[in-house]
Amino acid sequence: MMDEYRKGWAFRYLREAKAELEAARKIPYMAPSLVLEAIRKARNAIYYSFGDPAFIEVLIREEISKNPATKDTVLRFLIEIETIVQQIAQLEEVNGIAMMKQADSIVNIATDIVETITNERFESLNQ
Repeated sequence: MMDEYRKGWAFRYLREAKAELEAARKIPYMAPSLVLEAIRKARNAIYYSFGDPAFIEVLIREEISKNPATKDTVLRFLIEIETIVQQIAQLEEVNGIAMMKQADSIVNIATDIVETITNERFESLNQ
């Protein structure tokens, strides 16, 4: 069971991720940085859902450096999210439409994860 502190942060990061995406749609010249922030915040919402974000970040960094890759599907998923964040952060030219679709997908997945773990619907909260 997730404690109220982590649940509060997970939902806060989801709200902020969705707001960043909405702003990216309205302000195209700022879209690349806003989309990257949305993905980072979605990732943080997932981390808070699973436990202490600092611990999860260390775990992911250690797993990335290991060879062969882990067989744990949740950990592989978290590594994939981290890889996407790192790749987008290093892009010089951005395909805005593709990046927006990927960010939408990640935010939706993060929402599903948080809702599943908290057993609460995100939209039903006061936003």
